[in-house]
Amino acid sequence: MSSLALFRGSLTALVTPFKNGKLDEAAFRKHVSWQIENGTSGLVPVGTTGESPTLSHDEHKQVVEWCISEARGRVPTIAGAGSNNTAEAIDLAKHAEKAGAAAVLVVTPYYNKPTQEGLYQHFAAIDDAIGTPIFIYNIPPRSVVDMSNATMARLYERKRNIVGVKDATGNVARVSQQRHLLGADFIQLSGEDMTALAYNAAGGHGVISVVSNVAPKLMADLQNLSLQGKYAEALKVQDRLIPLHDATFMEPGLAGAKAGLNLLGLMSEEVRLPLLPVSGPTRDVIRKALVHAGLLN
Repeated sequence: MSSLALFRGSLTALVTPFKNGKLDEAAFRKHVSWQIENGTSGLVPVGTTGESPTLSHDEHKQVVEWCISEARGRVPTIAGAGSNNTAEAIDLAKHAEKAGAAAVLVVTPYYNKPTQEGLYQHFAAIDDAIGTPIFIYNIPPRSVVDMSNATMARLYERKRNIVGVKDATGNVARVSQQRHLLGADFIQLSGEDMTALAYNAAGGHGVISVVSNVAPKLMADLQNLSLQGKYAEALKVQDRLIPLHDATFMEPGLAGAKAGLNLLGLMSEEVRLPLLPVSGPTRDVIRKALVHAGLLN
């Protein structure tokens, strides 16, 4: 199966469950299976939503292994493997490849603000170190650097492992620009739930979603309909999801997703400092949004 056929639709940026400060393996495995059973087409552990900044390296690798083993090949795993330290990113990517990940997701280096040439060299070094497909994770609001379309094209032209992007720029125009420059086979996945429908209409291939943690079937339905060109039907699903998109991100999205899962009786909402569980008022808004979506009585 080609990469374009394998990596499309609704892929979930998985939360990482905790219990008394420790990883909760049972809850994580249950969550993975629930996602697959409800139509999620791919799993993305240990990204931003998986609280990778507060996981140790050993915990990070453990979660990747649990995800791959629980998925049992039913859907692909795109393992988070990013860092602002190139050697560290290579280590995480090599581990993911050895563990059996179908691809890795590598974020643009945060905090140290490399140039476009620095971005190119960073990704090229990871590209040369593994043989597994690589998705560039471009998220300027968090990493403070924006990979240009030209740099992305230069990496794709290496004809090695770079296959696509998780685009969290929030700029839907980038889809068309990147499609023009890199071609229709370069896989473009939205990194923003609210604009994922519009993203597909402009030529995108799917979404790496936070809200699909809570609403996997609805997000899968929305993606499948839009990728079939059934935009009027997809819009009806979107109308059900809009309040949940808004509510989930009133406070940090992963805390919002865990609050939603907790309200559904599926998981603890425990997070790690410096993040906190959502406040009472936000939790009430999430509850109302779940009711609006038809997910909670």
